[in-house]
Amino acid sequence: MTKILLIEDEKNMSRFIELELRHESYEVQVVSDGRQGLALALREDFDVILLDLMLPKLSGIEVCRQIRSVKKTPIIMLTAKDSIVDRVLGLDHGADDYMTKPFAIEELLARIRVILRRQEDAAEQDMPILVFQDLSVNLDSRIVRKGNEEVQLTKREYALLVTFMENVNRVLTRETLLDKVWGFEAAVDTNVVDVYVRYLRNKIDGPREGSCIQTLRGIGYVMRP
Repeated sequence: MTKILLIEDEKNMSRFIELELRHESYEVQVVSDGRQGLALALREDFDVILLDLMLPKLSGIEVCRQIRSVKKTPIIMLTAKDSIVDRVLGLDHGADDYMTKPFAIEELLARIRVILRRQEDAAEQDMPILVFQDLSVNLDSRIVRKGNEEVQLTKREYALLVTFMENVNRVLTRETLLDKVWGFEAAVDTNVVDVYVRYLRNKIDGPREGSCIQTLRGIGYVMRP
């Protein structure tokens, strides 16, 4: 569940935002002063922080600055101040977005969604994923997909596919595949490579398309469009 920290000292505003966020199925923690908010933000992990600019005990600007010095948690500043100077100050100290009170709750929710999507996109870009045409392999989760459909592979089939996808357009001999997939010391014949290539083709090739794993007679195999 998405976790949001709300640091806001206006009780009515705080309660209203909290109820709306919970209605959207977010998990919400609320604090009313800057020092407590900073401690909580540093101690726990949140997906988004909503931070009022004018807070007791520690200003929103200082809270933002200290959070940003150690964490990349997205911060949306909420404030009654609408001068350009205040906006620039908040953004320069690490805020990701800035909303001036009063604001429509629908706009705040929309901005939260935008930030969450941005986080998801960044996370996906960091994932080690191999892609070839409509095939994809997530090396962390070991999930293989053809288009939107997940493909179930055995351990050997998976290792064989990864080897091909890491060497697109490169000719791989049976001996090379045997070494990479089964290990150099494996007491198996090179014919087992042919058997597993056939298994793999049956799972990743569509019924009306040629195989992306092509046979080079007397040499081995190559993955290419």
